Amino acid sequence: MATLLSSSSSSSLVSSTNLSPPSLPSLSLSSLSLSSLSPSSISLSHRSLSSSSRKHSLSSFTVKAVASEKKKVLIVNTNSGGHAVIGFYFAKELLDSGHHVTVLTVGDEGSDKMKKPPFTRFSEIVEGGGKTVWGDVGAIGSVLEGLTFDVVLDNNGKDLDTVRPVADWAKSTGVGQFLFISSAGIYKSTDEPPHVEGDTVKADAGHVAVEKYISEVFGNWASFRPQYMIGSGNNKDCEEWFFDRIVRGRPVPIPGSGMQLTNISHVKDLSSMLTKAVENPTAASGNIFNCVSDRAVTLDGMAKLCAKAAGLPVEIVHYDPKSIGSDAKKAFPFRNMHFYAEPRAAKDLLGWKSTTNLPEDLKERFEEYVKIGRDKKAIKFDIDDKILESLKVPAAV
Repeated sequence: MATLLSSSSSSSLVSSTNLSPPSLPSLSLSSLSLSSLSPSSISLSHRSLSSSSRKHSLSSFTVKAVASEKKKVLIVNTNSGGHAVIGFYFAKELLDSGHHVTVLTVGDEGSDKMKKPPFTRFSEIVEGGGKTVWGDVGAIGSVLEGLTFDVVLDNNGKDLDTVRPVADWAKSTGVGQFLFISSAGIYKSTDEPPHVEGDTVKADAGHVAVEKYISEVFGNWASFRPQYMIGSGNNKDCEEWFFDRIVRGRPVPIPGSGMQLTNISHVKDLSSMLTKAVENPTAASGNIFNCVSDRAVTLDGMAKLCAKAAGLPVEIVHYDPKSIGSDAKKAFPFRNMHFYAEPRAAKDLLGWKSTTNLPEDLKERFEEYVKIGRDKKAIKFDIDDKILESLKVPAAV
């Protein structure tokens, strides 16, 4: 039984495409009694998303009372990778909003993985009134025996075999809302970026099978597709990759032209979107959300923004990934292509807004980078050196 423990340019960033709002149909009050609702407790939410179209339609409106109840939320959190930090920030935001939170982290509390962030900061969850527990999701019923929840977020599984035990247990215990952290990586490449909800996905992707399953099992479900993210507590390199080279005076090797667009979000934006779904379950139900911020950045632009945050110059060099063979995927932290999604559904259905700013966030991230001493850490740049040698570019010694 587990134990519960109480120099950049202005073109670096690209704005999202603005959508012209369609005309609004007449409102229907359905069976709600307006006499029981005060003006301050009424909100409008539109539905729904078409899975076969890149455009949202405001096909119907409902009037609903704003939920004032506090939810009991279970976060099933991965024990590694970039997504672990999502559960950490989500837990803290829910607690700040007055909800009750339990975080179940996969594995053993005493494992070496728990010696890395964000797990080293889980005391912040406990101090905020949350609970933390470790265990095997295959035995989730015994790990959480006697506990009940209103909402479950699976921030662990990448395939149906991993998520099914959690989903089946949640269904059997009467969980009212099931949320899943999927991935924007399941979208097929498109000639019309950015990716929006409803775009074609890879049918054989594990996340797709999970989304299909939970849509069949739960009356109220939603799936969130993140991309790259930054934020204190992240244990997967993103901005750090650029800082490592900039502070050491090394050239920053970027594949291709460097004009490829991507989306790099602060995890605070992701957690606020998830919280919106918990607090607006009717609006969120049955929908896919690109869990990203609302600005794009070029690969070159990211290097320039990191240099500006550090107050240092940057030398960018471009190379053909094919020239380094099998090392190509290891050489750079992002995809060598336009890989950019927009959060249209979250804005339209949840009323979500991004509250972060990448240039300013990077300044904060660089301060922490220096604070933990990574700027002085010995780092090998073997693949970089291979690239620079092929380009006849000298590297700082």
